Amino acid sequence: MPEAATLAELAPGATDADEAFAALVAWVEAQGISLYPAQEEALLEVFAGSHVVLNTPTGSGKSLVALGAHVAALAAGRRSYYTAPIKALVSEKFFALCDQLGPERVGMLTGDATINPRAPVVCATAEIVANMALRDGADAPVGQVVMDEFHYYGDADRGWAWQVPLLELTGAQFVLMSATLGDTRHIEDGLRRRTARPVAVVRSATRPVPLRFEYRRTPLHETIEELLAADQAPLYVVHFTQAAAVAQAQALTSAAVTTRAQREAIAEAVAGFRFGPGFGQTLGRLVRHGIGVHHGGMLPKYRRLVERLTQAGHLRVVVGTDTLGVGVNLPLRTVVLTGLAKYDGTGSRLLTAREFHQVAGRAGRAGFDTAGLVVVQAPEHVIDNERAVEKAAGDPKKLRRIVRSQPPRGFVPWDEAVYERMVASPPEALHGQLRVSNGMLLQVLDRPGDGCGALRHLLVDNDEARPAQRRLIRRSIGLYRSLLAAGALERLATPDELGRRVRVTIDLQEDFALDNPLSPWVLEAVPQLDRSAGTHALDVMSLVEATLPNPSVVLAAQLERLRREVLGELKAQGVEYEERLEVLDRLEYPKPLRDWTYDSFNAYRARHPWAADYDIRPKSVARDLAEQSMTFAEYVAHYGLARSEGLLLRYLSDVYKALTRSVPEDAKTDELIELTEWLGELVRQVDSSLLDEWRQLTEVAVAGPADEAAAVAAARSARDREDGSAPALTANVRAFRVMVRNAAFRRVELAARRDVAALAAAEGPGGWPPSQWTSALDRYFAERSAILTGADARAAAWLRVEEGPERWTVRQVLDDPEGWHDAVIVGTVDLADSDAAGAPVWRTDALEVP
Repeated sequence: MPEAATLAELAPGATDADEAFAALVAWVEAQGISLYPAQEEALLEVFAGSHVVLNTPTGSGKSLVALGAHVAALAAGRRSYYTAPIKALVSEKFFALCDQLGPERVGMLTGDATINPRAPVVCATAEIVANMALRDGADAPVGQVVMDEFHYYGDADRGWAWQVPLLELTGAQFVLMSATLGDTRHIEDGLRRRTARPVAVVRSATRPVPLRFEYRRTPLHETIEELLAADQAPLYVVHFTQAAAVAQAQALTSAAVTTRAQREAIAEAVAGFRFGPGFGQTLGRLVRHGIGVHHGGMLPKYRRLVERLTQAGHLRVVVGTDTLGVGVNLPLRTVVLTGLAKYDGTGSRLLTAREFHQVAGRAGRAGFDTAGLVVVQAPEHVIDNERAVEKAAGDPKKLRRIVRSQPPRGFVPWDEAVYERMVASPPEALHGQLRVSNGMLLQVLDRPGDGCGALRHLLVDNDEARPAQRRLIRRSIGLYRSLLAAGALERLATPDELGRRVRVTIDLQEDFALDNPLSPWVLEAVPQLDRSAGTHALDVMSLVEATLPNPSVVLAAQLERLRREVLGELKAQGVEYEERLEVLDRLEYPKPLRDWTYDSFNAYRARHPWAADYDIRPKSVARDLAEQSMTFAEYVAHYGLARSEGLLLRYLSDVYKALTRSVPEDAKTDELIELTEWLGELVRQVDSSLLDEWRQLTEVAVAGPADEAAAVAAARSARDREDGSAPALTANVRAFRVMVRNAAFRRVELAARRDVAALAAAEGPGGWPPSQWTSALDRYFAERSAILTGADARAAAWLRVEEGPERWTVRQVLDDPEGWHDAVIVGTVDLADSDAAGAPVWRTDALEVP
């Protein structure tokens, strides 16, 4: 393949669109690629200046059309934006375009990272481009927008971000791409009318690898065995819950999925990969059998491992959920759907045609398969009943004795007719999801010129149905009046110097709505906390957590554990059943500083009316982890989060990033800096890709031209580390000290509860077994009534650490009610073992009790 600079130098040297197109085609041919007819048609229309709606199947080369669009924009001297629904896909495209166009020509805006934002080609999340369109309208410095996964236009929560640029950026060229668009005539008509630019629709039902569809009435394990025997691997078996996917993967370990030679090749491929405790150990066992698992709750390093092993041909079966799609490169020959209905958060329903075709379209590998296969399983109870009838062989007596299987509770019926209808049905038409908020009004009205006219245009000249437009107008009037009453807007008798008759009286932050919109509240709230309080650092963490979206699965697990513990206490106290229920109904997951946080935010919202669009969400996850002195693995086990550890870790990484960026430097005490370092290193050791790529990308933002390419390469290397490892834990001495301190106090808490099983489980090699802990604690409690675990027990005075080159010796004094303070837990932390494990490896040497 020619060097990336070859393509990068083509378009800027072209003097017109024809020359740029010819140069692009020459480069494509040099790669050994032949354009599909739909690709060529789309590229010709892009270079001719038309809007392009590209609706072609998965694997038909939409990415190459997007690249061609950026080349056309470069040749014409226009700034081009690539947008996608998720940060991971934006990041992936950023790296690819850096290779193809050169890092100096490519920027990125995701909220997490702002890199080279004035570059001629910028990769951004859809919401960022939408907010640019709201703020600057047609004057926004946007010459072209390539919208990937455009079917998100119909997403109830985020669809507004795909529609707003189409309404406001009337001078830009749009390339709208998806494999499952459906009828887009109303979108095309609106674009054509608003921009006076032609709209070319390029559709193709012809897949590079055609699909075959089958409806099966055999039990799932038989279906999988038959497909494997027919050389239809790799298979992707689709379940609609993570629990079902993992259970199915584990059930397959008893089947002959791989040969001995294949297992030996897999063992070699995963040699040295760090599988963490919990689900990591389960996944390690599964992949060695040639079975993968892939779902959104997994750690990113595990998902990438499954993708890498599948791409290398090692995994013959991957079991996962229907979320496989955006930005995932998982080459598959066959997709097996275990059902045609799913729970969507509010209730069970049949899949839409778009959802069905989105996951079915993953079947068939270009360059490998002559056809892809999509298999849909009949309902399990139907298969059981048909088997029972078949077994009766027409015997009337046996037929009468059959006890028919019943569908599970909440089952949504489907059968072969539903399957056939889904196969034949095109994706549903996309419907607009425009919404109005205080922030939207303020951004539009803050523009130079007639902001009211711009708002009127946004509310009336859109793609919504007329009843929806009326609802938007009524809501806008209500919000406008409340902003006037709050003093955030003022009417002017004559236009001001910018031509505005309505003026915004508050300063909108420069990156308004481009990042965490409640970060400015943190800036105001942190200085109001008591710096002398022993919990100051944890309190700052609580404020930051309150600005982040709720990790619902984690909070539900916290509440469930709390309910179990309280219920046990109430039963032990003899509390009556009805009273127990009342107490349990009042429980909620931990919310430190709850009332203070709500009061502070309400006061802030009164001064900044745009903040009324957002809710503060007090919670304690990162703080809970710190206060319980747990490792990540211990926390996952404590709350039963093995299937959601990826979600938990992403949340913790967001807390770390927010602590790093949102807290004023002058408010960062030594304790807060230590706490932040600890959290970052904890995340990094579990899955370094979540932070190392981000850290490297932030360095790209400040790198000089000579260093920019090297910084991009370092960020890619951090993301793509294939062994699942992280840099040496002990190299970050500050964070490691906090971890060792937590490990010592964790043993204090477990000893206080006399939980000898957990104490023994936390030991490193050569550590104490339960019997030794039992004996030592018996000696302690013979003369002492308890081990205290409050704030005083955490005092630095009770901990001594001798830091050696190979191991650290730790002495943790126990706080007793009698005030003797003469009992000490003595332990050794091995540094090399800790680096290998990614957490302090502790061996108890003694519990000294005079």
